[in-house]
Amino acid sequence: MPDPNGFLRYDRRLPARRPVPVRIMDWREVYPPAGEELIREQATRCMDCGIPFCHDGCPLGNRIPDWNDLVRTGNWDAAVESLHATNNFPEFTGRLCPAPCEAACVLGLGGQQPVTIKQVEVEIADAAARGGLRPRPVPAPTGKSVAVVGSGPAGLAAAQQLARAGHAVTVYERDDALGGLLRYGIPDFKLEKQHIDRRLAQLVAEGVRFRAGVNVGVDVTAEQLRAEHDAVLLACGALQGRDTPETPGRQLRGVHQAMAHLVAANRVVAAAGEGRPAPATLPDGTPIDAAGKHVVIIGGGDTAADCLGVAHRQGAAGVHQLDLYPEPPASRDAARDPWPTWPWILRNYPAHEEGGERVFAVAVQEFVDDGTGQVRAVRIAEVTVEKRDGRRIVTVLPGSERELPADLVLLAIGFEGTEEQPLLAQLDVTRNARGAVDARPDWQTDADGVFVAGDMHRGASLIVWAIAEGRAAAAAIHAYLGGVGELPAPVDPARQPLAAR
Repeated sequence: MPDPNGFLRYDRRLPARRPVPVRIMDWREVYPPAGEELIREQATRCMDCGIPFCHDGCPLGNRIPDWNDLVRTGNWDAAVESLHATNNFPEFTGRLCPAPCEAACVLGLGGQQPVTIKQVEVEIADAAARGGLRPRPVPAPTGKSVAVVGSGPAGLAAAQQLARAGHAVTVYERDDALGGLLRYGIPDFKLEKQHIDRRLAQLVAEGVRFRAGVNVGVDVTAEQLRAEHDAVLLACGALQGRDTPETPGRQLRGVHQAMAHLVAANRVVAAAGEGRPAPATLPDGTPIDAAGKHVVIIGGGDTAADCLGVAHRQGAAGVHQLDLYPEPPASRDAARDPWPTWPWILRNYPAHEEGGERVFAVAVQEFVDDGTGQVRAVRIAEVTVEKRDGRRIVTVLPGSERELPADLVLLAIGFEGTEEQPLLAQLDVTRNARGAVDARPDWQTDADGVFVAGDMHRGASLIVWAIAEGRAAAAAIHAYLGGVGELPAPVDPARQPLAAR
């Protein structure tokens, strides 16, 4: 039985981050491993509530109270089994998920700090990795073949579930390395790539085939794909970055999509790890390095914070991060965001303590030309934002305009869905008004035998949703192929996050 007084005896504590002056000199993860004593103490704070709302916060249905108590009692092997029962890749979610489960922790109802669920999760996952990620025995082959297009968390989760059910699975990835955004979109200081490589080795041992550097729809047609496989899963992500083409000066050199900066930086780090020097450039050779530059990042979310951390490590002269909205409160506003919904609060990422200045309630009016076609500044103005009839109304405050120096501007203002690509036209699958691909209740698209999951289906979202949708789509594909028994399906295509309306 859990300790009913654990949350009274122990305060919420996280392991200390690596010192800022040290960590900005390399690309290693910000958090060092936590000691077992600390993690067992924090797991003891979990009350194993009669109704654990953390389950609703997590679309995977992670058995959070179960593995918290197993860690508390030192039963790490059982904790590993319990965690993997619902989550294929807890070392990814433990590092990258913003933890909606913690926002839904019952301790928050009484004004207490939530259990450090995310930290306990990552420590269990790392314990599993230290013991070796053993492949699971695969049953007799079913004779059915599935193509998975995209090797991000949704595609990999589906591939593993289907392979473990006995189906022959081939994952196609257009990049030169596997992992989707985990590989080139997430900086190493948040996720070192050894974690991806360990999982890929496990999947290969379980029979999954990988084909990197293959752009399906170009290198392989949809007709060829369907001729070779009995079912197809589209898990191509939502990489179409939102832009501001109407802003004067958008065409200037030095103004880029944030993801272009992150991908270039990740490629540099990957090349350095392989002993190959490589400059940070776009595919056309255009430099996109923050070294010695005044950087302006437009956006207030995860991607913007990732760009901030990268700019620090590249040696930026200075960084401003702009947010259209006013500065959020430090704690939950119960009237606006009642527990256990996801609260609108100020979220400080490790990158923010490394430097830079955050500017709230401002909007870019113009990217200023230096006279040669290169950006030299960003002209901003203070604004108010309100919603009317579901529309966002932005009002500029007269006389509030000013300029910020800018040699490099990064647009981190969200995504507009999956990219338009030849594969969709070849399959006769269309994007909806949100730029995503709709799914029927059985996860099939408008094309029979073609399924969709992850960000490609729901739009840019959390990694836990990608894995949950990958697992659910795999269950639907297994049923479609006439597989024996049922695979776990944690979500359906219509399910939405727990949020205030």
